[in-house]
Amino acid sequence: MKTRRDVFQAIADPTRRAIIMLLTVGALTPNAIAEHFNSSRQAVSKHLQILSECEIVRQEQQGREIHYHLNADKMKEIEKWLEQFKQLLAKKFNQLDNVLEQLKLNRK
Repeated sequence: MKTRRDVFQAIADPTRRAIIMLLTVGALTPNAIAEHFNSSRQAVSKHLQILSECEIVRQEQQGREIHYHLNADKMKEIEKWLEQFKQLLAKKFNQLDNVLEQLKLNRK
């Protein structure tokens, strides 16, 4: 049984992040992707499999070749989470600013 991975598992690896960046330019075959790395074609295929399981990339058969395309909609999940995180951090920093301002006022 194949375990379901999420987008955060996919982007946890630097090689997979590099593959994602390559695919922002356009669709590529596994061999074309592998040319950019100092690892085996099999290792790149494993990364592509994980990215496919997470639905960050999708495969398209073109003749005898498979082309990988970036699924930009799936990347929006990451963006949405990061935006929530940024809002939370901004709130914490604002609270810290208020505390520091109060400390300054109390010193006077």
